[in-house]
Amino acid sequence: MDFGKFLYERAKKEREARKQQKQVEVKEIRLRPKTDDHHRGFKVRDARRWLEEGMKVKVRIRFRGREITYPEIARTMLDEVAKDLDDIAVIEQAPNMEGRTMLMVLAPSPDKSKS
Repeated sequence: MDFGKFLYERAKKEREARKQQKQVEVKEIRLRPKTDDHHRGFKVRDARRWLEEGMKVKVRIRFRGREITYPEIARTMLDEVAKDLDDIAVIEQAPNMEGRTMLMVLAPSPDKSKS
């Protein structure tokens, strides 16, 4: 077998392997500490739809100005979002501060995706 044919066959196998891979898409929801329950409900509904489609969801709360002195407001808001979605999602990354934002990552729960 010549080397050119070997390289061609190997590249062909790699292309087929890439086609079989499943890429996980990550969607993001952005909130503020002052976001009220009604608007958060819309965002949670979008997150529920994305999780049912198998995507991961990042929930980001952005602090502006002096809001950063009250991170407990954002933590309770993220806990409420996680509680609203706990039937179809698991917390992949717990809420933590990154600069002026607090971030949490939710993933579809594995037991629900099998059904």
